[in-house]
Amino acid sequence: MAEKRVRLAFLAMDHGELGTFLLAFAAALLGGKLFGELAERIGQPAVLGELAVGVLLGPSLLGLVPLTAGILLVAEIGVLLLLFEIGLETDLTELIRVGGVAMVVAVVGMALPFVGGYLVTRAAGFPTLTAVFVGAALTATSIGITSRVLSEIGMLATREGQIILGAAVADDVLGLVILAVVSQLAATGSVGMGTAIRAAGLSFGFLVVAIVVGGPLGRFLVRFVHGAKVRGVLVAVSVAFALLAALGAWKAGSAAIVGAFAAGLVLARTDRRHDIRNALRPTVDVFAPVFFVSIGAQVDVRYLNPVVADNRPALLLALALTVVGAVGKFAAGFSAWGRVRRSFIGAGMVPRGEVGLIFAQIGKESGALPEPVFVAVVLAVFATTFLTPPLLAALSPARAPAARPD
Repeated sequence: MAEKRVRLAFLAMDHGELGTFLLAFAAALLGGKLFGELAERIGQPAVLGELAVGVLLGPSLLGLVPLTAGILLVAEIGVLLLLFEIGLETDLTELIRVGGVAMVVAVVGMALPFVGGYLVTRAAGFPTLTAVFVGAALTATSIGITSRVLSEIGMLATREGQIILGAAVADDVLGLVILAVVSQLAATGSVGMGTAIRAAGLSFGFLVVAIVVGGPLGRFLVRFVHGAKVRGVLVAVSVAFALLAALGAWKAGSAAIVGAFAAGLVLARTDRRHDIRNALRPTVDVFAPVFFVSIGAQVDVRYLNPVVADNRPALLLALALTVVGAVGKFAAGFSAWGRVRRSFIGAGMVPRGEVGLIFAQIGKESGALPEPVFVAVVLAVFATTFLTPPLLAALSPARAPAARPD
């Protein structure tokens, strides 16, 4: 009877939608791996190739990877698994040790782009609310982009890598606070202090509670599955733990990726850390590329044509926002102290990725961002995202000609 119900449900599906999803998934995987390999062969991180092929396969060019709900869902799972893996590879003790430096870098890296974006937008003649949204869209660093590149070039476990990672996590948490504030500003025209305090408390509180409470739970889960006969039980339980942590973060008003990252930090302190990481890697290799391809697929190349007169104001504003956004984050790296490569830290803070797109979308839906400004913000987000992988690779001590601390 159950088998009959499954068969009927399958027959009721829209086969066109299923075919579109399967083609898009396959194209994203194959294209991501092929262009990732090409990027590696020319000395660049694979993520750059995945972003580039996303533009090629996206709706504005070949259309093989449409931004359907199915693809975006797979992409979301991909970034959650990626952040879970990054958490497994992160030393919590070292992350705490660089916490002060990371927090300063995060705050400076949010303040400078916000001020720059605000002033540029106001100078272009747009109202204060629009300028506030533009500045806010330039504040957060994409932890997904940066952590992937750091891992690929072997810099994740270094002091610089941990500072960047800590600052990016702080950026995500603080970004949620700013998002709550500007959303209320767009809706009501005023901001209550309680909204900002509540958003900050929920975001930081969840991360602390997840690590403290999750520690004993993670160790219990690892002991519980020890000696199990079922194939893959360790990685299945670990992924379920990460997804539930992501769900808890989302329900608490924080970002789901913060929960997945916290789950990785927790399980990294168990004696099965390496077993979990090795078992997880093939799954991440399947899902994570879809996330980066989907980011590239959101670039609409029609807006990149300067011959079209209507595109020119948006392109000029996008260029100005890219400059202030990149320079502001890069300069934040020089607020770090100690024997570190501050230019490398600054480069790691540059990408905006999906975080900036969320700000832009909310601004557009609320009416705070008119179409030309929305296009300019999206283009600036993508420009900083594409700029980061080659910049980090060039400044990496392992690849750069000079490896002296700044």
